[in-house]
Amino acid sequence: MASFQSSKLRHNSYFNPAARSILENTHFDSRPLSFHKQLPGYSPTPLVELVSVAEKLGVRKVLLKNESSRFGLPAFKFLGASWGAYRAIAQLVNYTDNNSDTSYDSLKRAISSFGSPITLFAATEGNHGRAVGHVATLLGVKSHIFVPQDMYESTKNLIMAEGTTLTNVVGDYDLAVQMAYDKARVTPGGLYIQDTAFDGYEEIPQWIVDGYHTMLQEIDEQIDSVISNKCPDVVITPVGVGSLAQAVVSHYKRSRNHNSTTIITVEPDTASCLKGSLEKRAFTTIGTSHTIMSGLHCATLSTIAWPLLSCGVDIATSVSDMECHQAIQELDHLGVGAGPCGAATLATLLSIHAHQPAIFHPDAVIVLLCTEGSRAYTPPPDISIDDPVALTQALVRIDSSNPDLSSQGGGGETKIADYISAWLAHRRFEINVLEKHHGRPSVIGVARGSGKGGKSLMFNGHIDTVTLAGYNGDPLSGEIRNNSVYGRGAFDMKAGVAASMIAAVSAKEHGIGGDIIVAAVADEENASIGTQEVLEAGWRADAAIVSEPSYLQITMAHKGFVWFYIDVIGKAAHGSRPELGIDAIAKAGHFLVALEKYGQDLLQSKEPYICHPVLGTGTVHASLIQGGEEPSSYPAKCTITIERRTVPGETASIVETQLRNILDALANTVAEFQYSLRQGLSRAPLEVDPNDSIAICLLKHTQDVLGHSPVIRAEPFWTDAALLADHGIPSILFGVDGDGAHAAVEWATISSIYQVTDVLTRVALEFCAEHPV
Repeated sequence: MASFQSSKLRHNSYFNPAARSILENTHFDSRPLSFHKQLPGYSPTPLVELVSVAEKLGVRKVLLKNESSRFGLPAFKFLGASWGAYRAIAQLVNYTDNNSDTSYDSLKRAISSFGSPITLFAATEGNHGRAVGHVATLLGVKSHIFVPQDMYESTKNLIMAEGTTLTNVVGDYDLAVQMAYDKARVTPGGLYIQDTAFDGYEEIPQWIVDGYHTMLQEIDEQIDSVISNKCPDVVITPVGVGSLAQAVVSHYKRSRNHNSTTIITVEPDTASCLKGSLEKRAFTTIGTSHTIMSGLHCATLSTIAWPLLSCGVDIATSVSDMECHQAIQELDHLGVGAGPCGAATLATLLSIHAHQPAIFHPDAVIVLLCTEGSRAYTPPPDISIDDPVALTQALVRIDSSNPDLSSQGGGGETKIADYISAWLAHRRFEINVLEKHHGRPSVIGVARGSGKGGKSLMFNGHIDTVTLAGYNGDPLSGEIRNNSVYGRGAFDMKAGVAASMIAAVSAKEHGIGGDIIVAAVADEENASIGTQEVLEAGWRADAAIVSEPSYLQITMAHKGFVWFYIDVIGKAAHGSRPELGIDAIAKAGHFLVALEKYGQDLLQSKEPYICHPVLGTGTVHASLIQGGEEPSSYPAKCTITIERRTVPGETASIVETQLRNILDALANTVAEFQYSLRQGLSRAPLEVDPNDSIAICLLKHTQDVLGHSPVIRAEPFWTDAALLADHGIPSILFGVDGDGAHAAVEWATISSIYQVTDVLTRVALEFCAEHPV
């Protein structure tokens, strides 16, 4: 049996080979500092010495620029928003300064004389929008802020408290950016104040970047008062869209600086667009998922930031929400109230020290930019888990019951998708979250192979469960007893998902040639919208293993199904007038008798019905019947819903023909029998060629791990594997032992979780292995 790592957090960093110590012709505007000094409430924010942190790292000083209170707001954003708004409004009202007079009062007078309303528009994850609203109030203009759908209500309330109009966007931050920009363009007197630059919108973002230089000039003065003629050796800055990092690079890598400053950036694991672009050596939009560092939750860099960051950032890092949460607690212990974006710089400093301590020399002066003060957030779960049993427990403890299967509404897949995304992103998987249906996300995590041969392999597993109602005990306990993990979904199929995740990481870290794709999908328990969306988005692999629970046996075939609705047509009439009515329910009885005979003929394999050598025959049953309006009336219609289970060789069209033959025969023999036939949901059966390479590989490694030849089985039920097979992906079922799927008590055995993880790891290493080119 393979051994599995103890739980630990990784360090994710990229050392930029294109980084230069000095950059020529960097942009610098000294006027924002004098402008900010005129504004009510200006004072430099403190540069806090973290003595205990410096001692722990063995460096000269660790200094934290604490932006928890800037002009009465809990973040640095006002510096850029105020200068950007000042320049934009001045341009709109034809107010010109003389390059030294940046008078706040003069601009307010010019606004009053303008005669038309001015509205500042912006998109935000929190701090920027609040800053734009605040500066709008100071200047006596309106503001309108667009926010993404997952913003905390408390954050929305703080933005609206600035007197702004707020629009909730049904989408992410990037959509909010687009909507705010579009609204500003069509609004008379509308100005779009955003630090995200893109083609055709670059002037105002540059002004916002210029505004951030005030903070850096303050740092220079504050360090000089402590250590004469000393530039920081290291500056660690958050990224987001890259505007603050752009200011940091342009400030510290200007040719005027005699000392070389190392610039380190930090992003969330789940939204590291700068690190992703540097690794690809090209401007890249990445897939993102939830993070408590909401102000850094960005998929695309500012276009004016990228050229400077690509050659000015020395080390790009990312951290998990858990590491950020721990850094918040550490800063709180040191007397600094920081929010997640602010604490991220300490989180990456501590991560670098834990994994690569030699980076910092003993005389180093390190500056951390703490960009926001304390705010509400949900403490993140532990994503350090590297043991498949512990990971199964963690997944079981997240309510992901299918909302379409519970009268009370289930938990849905959002929380478990967020957890899986964060877990995989921390292990350097590319993350794509698919959410065509709001609140029903599926996660695609990709471990890229070397490209030196090797096939691609998909591990597919559903992350929804059936309802928690009716479970005997705590359905979310994840407790261990009787050598098993208990709880709703432990068996079906969170143990399989956990085994797939651990196996994918293990194979990735050993080295592979082909890609490994982890598809954690929504809604398999109902309509399989998750796997359908994965396929619609174009994801494919050379083979797939679906880790549905199979008792450590291998399923290479299962039945399909198709639903039909038969409307038997009658004629409504009063119950006292039989000569006027036709009883649709009574007529439907003839069909039910014929349907029963049809089912018997199927089971007896009478011609022309198919008997599969492994699955046997198809089956049919009446699932639902509905008809009539009231006791005293003849029913005009009776609707019968039937389910037909199919075997390979049978299709929905074949079944429809069989049903029509039965119904047409009744129409010819039963007086006044009329019908209509409609097809509902249809899913094809599954059959895998035992000589396919994935079947041979899985059989070999299962035998090696179990110590005996595995049982090959066929199932009467249907799974997502058939959808994958329909799209040319050979797919096999293999999963854990246990029991209780959909039952009052559910469990997966610990030994089988380890065995499945071991088998999947071995299969991935062989199937995706590098081959000589």
